[in-house]
Amino acid sequence: MSTYIAEEFTPFEEEILRRYFTNLDQPVFALVNLPEVVKGALFARYSRSPLSLRRLFLDEFVGELDISGDETIDATVGLRRAEELYDRIFFEYGDDSVAQLGGVHLACEQSSNVLTKILEWGRLMAYLEQSTRYIAYDDRPGGRFRYYRDPEVLSSALGARYISDLDRQFEVYSDLVVKMKDFYREAIPQGSGDSDFIYRQAISAKAYDSVRGVLPSASLSNVGIYGTGQAYEAMLIRMRAHPLPEARDYADLILRELRKVIPSFLTRVDLPDRGEEIGAYQSDSRERLEELGEHFFPDNLPIENAPLVDLTDFDPDAEVKLVASALYPHTHHSDRAIEDRVRQMTVEERIRVLQAMTGERGNRRQRPGRALERPAYRFDVLSDYGAFRDLQRHRMLTIDWQKLSTTHGYVRPPDVDTAGYSSEFDSVMERSDGLYRVMNAVFPEQSSYAVSLAYRVRYMMHMNAREAMHLLELRTTPQGHPAYREVGQQMHHLISDVAGHRAIAEMMKFVDHSSEHDLERLESERRAEQRRNKRSSD
Repeated sequence: MSTYIAEEFTPFEEEILRRYFTNLDQPVFALVNLPEVVKGALFARYSRSPLSLRRLFLDEFVGELDISGDETIDATVGLRRAEELYDRIFFEYGDDSVAQLGGVHLACEQSSNVLTKILEWGRLMAYLEQSTRYIAYDDRPGGRFRYYRDPEVLSSALGARYISDLDRQFEVYSDLVVKMKDFYREAIPQGSGDSDFIYRQAISAKAYDSVRGVLPSASLSNVGIYGTGQAYEAMLIRMRAHPLPEARDYADLILRELRKVIPSFLTRVDLPDRGEEIGAYQSDSRERLEELGEHFFPDNLPIENAPLVDLTDFDPDAEVKLVASALYPHTHHSDRAIEDRVRQMTVEERIRVLQAMTGERGNRRQRPGRALERPAYRFDVLSDYGAFRDLQRHRMLTIDWQKLSTTHGYVRPPDVDTAGYSSEFDSVMERSDGLYRVMNAVFPEQSSYAVSLAYRVRYMMHMNAREAMHLLELRTTPQGHPAYREVGQQMHHLISDVAGHRAIAEMMKFVDHSSEHDLERLESERRAEQRRNKRSSD
């Protein structure tokens, strides 16, 4: 396990923290004895703060809570539970539904950006990840830049180069953040009605967005997770069988902390005939497919050029089937009979049904019902890893991705060119590529740590039209990052023009096709300040 930079707390702070966190000196810990709304608010703030969760709790939350009643609690020694009933029902009889009823808030700190994607694989969990938009990654906890130091790599002949190259990437990042802030201040003057605070926030977000691609994927992040016992069981079985050592190390830490809170739900994780057997099956399947992938697609086979987004599969009859699905719950006829009747309708009659289903949408949160889940689209995306990190968090779809590498080149933001810092950016990409290649020959699993976020990664997103409406309308909003806005805009065009599903595309009326905005976060910061001012005046 990589060395964790433990925080220091005063004896008084430790006394408070012991009531609510299952340990005070490890990167993984559970939250207990707090109201659900407090845990939710704490996690929401967590994603935009450079502070650890425990420090954030002390600095911004504990003063607002009445903690006098919790003085005798010590969560660090685990919580004793009367679990005989759970043991009998869940373990002996295998009633998985019981494990869906107990949930835990868990923090995973100082995890690499490679690990965060492994943590966030499961659909039926909630995640909040530390943002590269609101936080500068130029601080040095413990005197070291924030990136994962794999023990196997550091103890090898590549260890010194790994440290030197990643330190240099962070040094360039720190320098470019300052330079790009100056560039944006000069290019985009402060508005007369904007406070110094919101202008600084918007300028900082713009600068962080423009240079985040310089950061390596080894960069450390904090992830807040909420899930049921069943979801954690699936996560742990998968992580314990994962080829990345960091994933296996964190699985052990997670299991230890969760067993302080929901031990009965995790009884099967490390049993030879249960969790370990399932993990072995997953590993065997992965290894066999990797072998066949190398056989059918050897390294010397040229990789074809590909667009940013490619619509590779859709149903030509999707709109007809959508009309049938919309009418289904409102008749007493069979699915087959309804579809036959819809095929006899005129185009105008079908449009009437779709218009009735869509109604007058006042905002993007007003979405039609489940009929829109019948059409589906499969997109092959080749974007920079930074955009992938944002899009990967949509889980009500099927998403799968290929290994992060330098194979597909990188994306340099146009503003970096305009500001005159292309050479600094490119030098980091060259350093990243060189380190990746030498690491890949010796440490193929850990080699992704060396890859900067500006490098492209290929991933597949398969979604129904209802999820597409949610994703595309959300990810094309003006305050979004330009990289994923472009992905969403192209997906919308492909649904309309390639699939020919213009009626479905028109339902997505809040997809924003406007060009890049000067300060994407400015309007959002204005609204946030208005809310703050209103609260202070009430």
